[in-house]
Amino acid sequence: MRDTLAEAIAGIVQRPGRAALTMTGTILGVGAFVAVLGLTATAASQISTQFSALDATTVTVEDNGPAVDTAAPGTYPVIGFPPDADAIADHIDGVIAAGVWWPVALPAGAAFASAPVLSAASAQNINLLAASAGAVRAMGLTMVAGSPLTTYENDTAQHVAVIDTAVASELGISPQRLAAHPAVFIDSIPYTVVGIYSAAQRIVASESAVIIPDRTALADYGNPEPGIGNQNEAQLIIATKLGAARVVGQQIARAELPADPGRLVVTTPPNPLTLQSQVNGDLSGLFLILASISLLIGAVGIANTTLVAVLERTEEIGLRRALGALPRHVAGQFLTESAALGTLGGLLGTSLGVLTVVVFAVTQNWTAAINPAVTLPAPLLGSVVGLLAGLYPALRAARTDPLSALRHGV
Repeated sequence: MRDTLAEAIAGIVQRPGRAALTMTGTILGVGAFVAVLGLTATAASQISTQFSALDATTVTVEDNGPAVDTAAPGTYPVIGFPPDADAIADHIDGVIAAGVWWPVALPAGAAFASAPVLSAASAQNINLLAASAGAVRAMGLTMVAGSPLTTYENDTAQHVAVIDTAVASELGISPQRLAAHPAVFIDSIPYTVVGIYSAAQRIVASESAVIIPDRTALADYGNPEPGIGNQNEAQLIIATKLGAARVVGQQIARAELPADPGRLVVTTPPNPLTLQSQVNGDLSGLFLILASISLLIGAVGIANTTLVAVLERTEEIGLRRALGALPRHVAGQFLTESAALGTLGGLLGTSLGVLTVVVFAVTQNWTAAINPAVTLPAPLLGSVVGLLAGLYPALRAARTDPLSALRHGV
């Protein structure tokens, strides 16, 4: 065994350039294997953080009850939710903000304008939303000018509105004009613009919208239509602390309607563990295919180089056989040489993979997650690749006829 190892190392050292090129495929394959598993584990551990701002902290509640005319237009409550729905939700531990909102159904031909005499913008391009002060807080508006809707404006049914920058640009209302109390006319009804926002976390994140107080909307347009799937149904939107969404979802229906909690349908974020497993599986499956291809290329490289070495050292093989070396000794020498190349490639590839994970995690300000159960045995993967790749060349060398091999160089 000692002689075999010495001969294998000598064969590698005598051709360092070829050995380095031969190991490239194995290095890349094992490195990709370690890096893929490390990066997917690192990314999966960050999922709860990445989704916390939106999906993981949002709970919605919808009214699944029948269409019942419970009150005349302009009176509270909104169908399906009690008058103090915002305050009830706020008392649940983990709730940051909550409120009722709905898309307002405008009459046919209604339009938006900055003054009755100016050209109007089509109502098809702008969404009119009714929202309580709590719902506006849950939307997470980024204000450019002015302020979001307040509880006072809602309780007193003020004709005020908050618009986004797209609507403001279309209607010719600049942030600098807010001090002059400009108005937006909706179906000829004036609403004083009290704020302009540029972005939102929830509900109106990617839509042009005009938001008015919910009690003002009730007085001007009546109650929203009930029923899940209805275009103008009312919803309770809840922004929660990270990790509290599922607990809030379990309590909110009974807190809002203790006599009939089944009327409300609560939607909570997906289980972070399930989401983590799905992302981890998808990423691992994709990149492990690439790692397997790299390992296959490495195995072909080792097999090709070992076969060339057998052909180049035919005379040496013949001399060894003539001096008494058995076929298994010759096969063992070349198998050991190819396994050594694979093992060395596996060690370098593992180091490269770990380094890749650490560097990527540092640049993203993440915590690197590396599983020792995967990393420590990784060099053995290179050894296996080397052994399998060197099997055919070693068997061919073992079957070499001594007399023919000695005559090869004559």
